[in-house]
Amino acid sequence: MKPKRALSTGTKRFLRNFNWPLAIAAVAATVIGIVCIGSAGLHNAQDAGEAHRQIFYVCLGVALMIAVAMVDYRNWERWAPGLYVVNLLLLLFILRGGHSALGAQRWISLGPLGTFQPSEPAKLVLAISLASVLCRGRYDRLQDLWKPLLTVAIPALLILKQPDLGTALVLLAILSVQLFLGLPKLGDFAIYALGVLLVAAVAIGTNAVLKPFQKARLFVFLNPKLDPLGAGYSLNQSKIAVGSGQWFGRGLYHGTQTQLNFVPENSTDFIFTVLAEEWGFAGAMVLLILYATLLYGGVRSVLAARDRFGFLLAGGLVGMFFFHILVNVGMTMGIMPITGIPLPFVSFGGSAILTGFTAVGILLNIHLQRDRDVLGNA
Repeated sequence: MKPKRALSTGTKRFLRNFNWPLAIAAVAATVIGIVCIGSAGLHNAQDAGEAHRQIFYVCLGVALMIAVAMVDYRNWERWAPGLYVVNLLLLLFILRGGHSALGAQRWISLGPLGTFQPSEPAKLVLAISLASVLCRGRYDRLQDLWKPLLTVAIPALLILKQPDLGTALVLLAILSVQLFLGLPKLGDFAIYALGVLLVAAVAIGTNAVLKPFQKARLFVFLNPKLDPLGAGYSLNQSKIAVGSGQWFGRGLYHGTQTQLNFVPENSTDFIFTVLAEEWGFAGAMVLLILYATLLYGGVRSVLAARDRFGFLLAGGLVGMFFFHILVNVGMTMGIMPITGIPLPFVSFGGSAILTGFTAVGILLNIHLQRDRDVLGNA
């Protein structure tokens, strides 16, 4: 018998520095998502093929994650201006030639491949662009904040025009995390936070920013009995589905709210209701533990960053994932307002899956780069 070859020093270093919790948690969450998507579309001919398409998106996403993990994250700072302009052009195109559905114009039709939603990669592009902007200057004066604020304001306004309040809020979350990590004076961040609260109060109190249906969702969140058959229908049905799962669920393919389609969009925005109803509290906790592991892996990348750009970029991406998880899970249980943002790696949708895995790939590379010799980058 031939003796087994010992692993090379380079391979050992790579395996030792690879952020396994981050990558494994992301892939494991997609497996849960595929099963839930299959259950959500079991009795709906229109959605029956979503699980198979999701498998394709996941395979493509994992390949993209691995490829991006091999790219030196510092290249993204150099590519940031071009990525930002291309994304703005896509968002502008959406307003004129985009595909409309459910009262929103957010997608570009790709024929048999489905649709592409530019607002999904806009989150990633914005995190890269903001990290790049914050690396160019000291930002020790409050008036210098106009640069990152303008960087966010342009895509956010275009996304609000679609309308897509949820994604605009994700951009705000990314900005807030990166400013918190990047501003040298905590007082300047406090002034920014007060400004955000003031803008939020104006948005809720007037008709200048939010559409009527968006304001109705906020009011229903405050008083679920306000419009139970209208704006409050999704929230009420979602809470029934989550509560009916109890400890161990009704069983896969046996959730009444899921199989009878009482919960709208239960393969996308409300996918957590499928998990909670059919897998119960135990199944929901498995997913939440995976998310905790994913966020832990993300924080490891933040702490491993070798420079300011990597630190801010990793922080923004972790903030993006955290906000998605918090808002999506929270809205299904009635503790957060309903907004149309997907559950990372679980909700159906190619744009979200590819964006999520690209973000994970960047975080993996930031962590790998803590050892300068792993990928041969100086």
